[in-house]
Amino acid sequence: MLPSSGCPGRSLSTFLMTQTHRSGESERIYTRQFWLAFAANVMLVTANALTFRFAEFVKFLGGTEGTTGFIVSVGLIGSLFFRAFLGQAIDHFGIRKVWIVCSVVNIAGSFLILTAPDIGYQLYLARIIFVIGIAGMFASSVSHIQSLAPINRRTEIIGTFGASGFVGMICGAQLGDLIFHAYPTSRELYYILFGMSLAFSVLHMCLAMWLTKGVQHDRPTFTPPIHKLVWRYWPGLVLLVTILMGMGFGVTMTFLTRYATELGLSGIRTFFTAYAITAFTVRLIARQWSRTVGRHRLIIMGLLGHGIGHFLMTFVTTDWQFIPPAMCLGFGHAFLFPCVISMGAGAFPEQYRGSGTAITLAAIDFGTILTAPFLGWMIDNHGFYSMFYCVSGSLFTGAFAYAVITSKLIDSDIEAPHLRTKKKDLGLSTVPPDPASPVAKHAKSCQLRP
Repeated sequence: MLPSSGCPGRSLSTFLMTQTHRSGESERIYTRQFWLAFAANVMLVTANALTFRFAEFVKFLGGTEGTTGFIVSVGLIGSLFFRAFLGQAIDHFGIRKVWIVCSVVNIAGSFLILTAPDIGYQLYLARIIFVIGIAGMFASSVSHIQSLAPINRRTEIIGTFGASGFVGMICGAQLGDLIFHAYPTSRELYYILFGMSLAFSVLHMCLAMWLTKGVQHDRPTFTPPIHKLVWRYWPGLVLLVTILMGMGFGVTMTFLTRYATELGLSGIRTFFTAYAITAFTVRLIARQWSRTVGRHRLIIMGLLGHGIGHFLMTFVTTDWQFIPPAMCLGFGHAFLFPCVISMGAGAFPEQYRGSGTAITLAAIDFGTILTAPFLGWMIDNHGFYSMFYCVSGSLFTGAFAYAVITSKLIDSDIEAPHLRTKKKDLGLSTVPPDPASPVAKHAKSCQLRP
């Protein structure tokens, strides 16, 4: 029988904390809210995947690979400036308002791309607005999904939620290739392509409005300037990984379609289908590995997978040969994204989680901004193979450097096996309690009393 009051030793506090931990571990996180968010993200990524043909559009208008890289970088620089205020806007105004406004902005960007007559100011502005909208929509959805799980399961729910992106990637890549095969290269082709992207963005906005209906927002009393938040909370080690991720995404989401065209292949749907299926499968199988293997090791595995995938790109001569590099890249993506978001956003306090998420996503875009113009220049002057060798070499080097730096670091998501075994034998959870909970505060007060 439990004592009714007081703190006799640590028996009461230990019992209460144990019960709290157990209830947190068994908490159901895959609810109706989660699956609505899952469906909304499928729409968002489908809309974005249709724009993987943007390099083809620039070529149609008379541009080069270097032009494409420059436009992509300009768009990301615009979104990067916007992200300096995005996180604070989410913290201050709430996810619902920011999500809806960014959806409207994205739809406007899609319309401007759709009607751009040439490579001029409208195309640059359209790309900036489109990317700003995508950035806000995705940051809002990731911020929202993190609120549906306890701290110890956030990496898991981010990873499972991210699987929706692979479904959208398959849908967008397949649909884009079907449109390209059904219509000759003409203005009508791009009207249909970017019109479909706009339609999926509208569907995403409708689901976001439904998803966040009635959601209450606890506004922080004070939000520090973005540079102070970055200086105080940003985990600098993550920056290396985000730059490498941005470089890899710049290749697959911007220049890959031009590579397929250069080889005379039918399109990119084979690549993105294999990529997405692999990533989806690995993500579901390994969704709890962050608590057993640890996020640092998963990041190393992810960087190596990306490095091997880009190297294997140089052996592609037919459509089916896209499958091996796609599987390696999908394997790497499955590990990298949830770990990086969890480590980056998780370093910020709960009331600034929106800012932390936006900053982490911005760091990935920063990697693309730094590398896309250089990659485009390298393709124009030295060919695609040199570009792939450069990217894979950078990823292998980054994986080795990260392994050395983190070799003696302990991931907060994982405990030593002997500690887990000991706590399991004692009937205790290995998950740290929420320090803000009444039970944890009571236990702490017991420990501090003489």
